[in-house]
Amino acid sequence: MFESYDLNTFKWILLALSGFLIGLSKTGLPGFGILIVPLMAMVVPGMKSAGLLLPLLIFADLLAIWVHRRNCLWRHILRTIGPALAGIVAGFLLMLWINGVSAKFPPDRPAIANSDIIMNRIIGGIVLFMLGLRQWQTRFLTPDKQDRIPHTLPFAFVMGFLAGLTTMLANAAGPVMILYLLSVRLPKTQFVGTSAWFFFIVNWLKVPLHTQLATLTPVTFLLDACLIPAILAGGLLGLLALKHIPQHMFDKVVLILALAAAIKLLL
Repeated sequence: MFESYDLNTFKWILLALSGFLIGLSKTGLPGFGILIVPLMAMVVPGMKSAGLLLPLLIFADLLAIWVHRRNCLWRHILRTIGPALAGIVAGFLLMLWINGVSAKFPPDRPAIANSDIIMNRIIGGIVLFMLGLRQWQTRFLTPDKQDRIPHTLPFAFVMGFLAGLTTMLANAAGPVMILYLLSVRLPKTQFVGTSAWFFFIVNWLKVPLHTQLATLTPVTFLLDACLIPAILAGGLLGLLALKHIPQHMFDKVVLILALAAAIKLLL
């Protein structure tokens, strides 16, 4: 049934781990979601990886918004969702262009693989830039200036666009939204709730575009269905962890994981 994915025991373990981390990140520890993209890419290369991951994310989004249905600050979503939609469209057009380029290459010269490497490095570079910006913000700006920057509309628009672009290209918008929500200094519960609702909206916006790209297939949904128990287990652990992890440790963990994921994408 899954012959096209060439799955072995190691790849099944990676898939189960990815599902577990999806649940964990959606209900309690969003920083761990950053590790999912490189893990999934080790199992399924190229755009198929994004298509395989999308239904899993949507299922976990449903779990997350039910758990955090009262923990969302809608003003941050309303400021970023429009630019995010523009970023999604830009990412879709880029993926169409890549598909067109790859179709012109002979089978022994897979242009799409090289393009995936380039996209990963672009995403990794964006994350590193955002981490550097946050470090500069916290170290060199006075507290009153730190408070003003994240609440400006241009900052929200840029972060929203980058989130939309990276989520369309590789389901890798987590680091961008993490840095934005940390910058506006949300408490951990509202951080997770706002993030959950944002990604619930943008992931559904991507479904017709991925259908157009033929990255969503019946086999994709069957394979995703096998990973639902792993998502539920991760979601339960994430909910328990959120209640006990201190705020300062929460912030440090997501920043460290964002840095690790950016380096992984660049390499």
